[in-house]
Amino acid sequence: MNLNYDVLAIVGPTASGKTALSVQLAKELNGEIINGDSMQVYRGLDIGTAKIKKDEMDGIPHHLIDIKDPTDSFSVAEFQQLVRQKISEIQDRGKLPIIVGGTGLYVQAVLYDFQFTEDRVNEGVRQDYYDEMEKHGTQFMHDRLKVVDPETASKIHPNNSRRVIRALEIAEHSPTQKSDPSQNQGNIPIYNHFIIGLDIERDILYERINHRVDRMMEEGLLLEAKILFENGVKNVQSVQAIGYKELFLHFEGEISYDEAIRQLKQNSRRYAKRQFTYFRNKMAIHWIDPLQGLEQIIPEIHNLMQDSTV
Repeated sequence: MNLNYDVLAIVGPTASGKTALSVQLAKELNGEIINGDSMQVYRGLDIGTAKIKKDEMDGIPHHLIDIKDPTDSFSVAEFQQLVRQKISEIQDRGKLPIIVGGTGLYVQAVLYDFQFTEDRVNEGVRQDYYDEMEKHGTQFMHDRLKVVDPETASKIHPNNSRRVIRALEIAEHSPTQKSDPSQNQGNIPIYNHFIIGLDIERDILYERINHRVDRMMEEGLLLEAKILFENGVKNVQSVQAIGYKELFLHFEGEISYDEAIRQLKQNSRRYAKRQFTYFRNKMAIHWIDPLQGLEQIIPEIHNLMQDSTV
């Protein structure tokens, strides 16, 4: 089936079923998969990021997984560059690039004419910010951001420490630039692309998320996080991810194990809600119900893509 699309993207909230669908579609459409999740780039963060297992790949090439150490930084600008490079490589092989993930800004930045001009941040500066946050708290850092860039501060929740610190880095060390990437966002598509979104009724999705957290704990998430913690991987971008930051609070004696799990589930549900909001407001997406089963979903996607082909 030649649909003349440059790129296919599969997006949706956590626990919506993107992985299984992407592998099946890659088989059907002669595709290769590019990771579209900002945290699956990190080695050693496997269970908590729901990273695909080797046997689940079913022979389909997967790209941009396990390319960073957990102490490395990773920006949307770097992601944009790497993914666009992979898209070209995959197309040169006569295959269809399929971006799969739940990080909306990252996917959008690849498919549209986003431009990022900030310089690479000095790692010592970043660590100073994290040290200050550890001493004074996230609200203190957010209040500081309000002073230097109130517009961006209004768009970032005080508890989103990674984004607060990133915004401070740019506002205070690149004063000629806005810290919010959306200031430089474009509305012009770079590729002739098609985006599939997985839409699940909220109560069902939240139940799936709770079950997924329980399954992650059974699979060894506690040990995975403990190894990172004991290896000194702290106050860096990777372990601000949901699933690690809650368990780190437990390891530090600030909350009980049961409270860590409660917060992990709650934060995952809240994240899913934010993902839905972003996808619905930022991109033109063809939504499908993933609960109907792959045998119904695949023909539905084929029909949608054919109907949308110019």
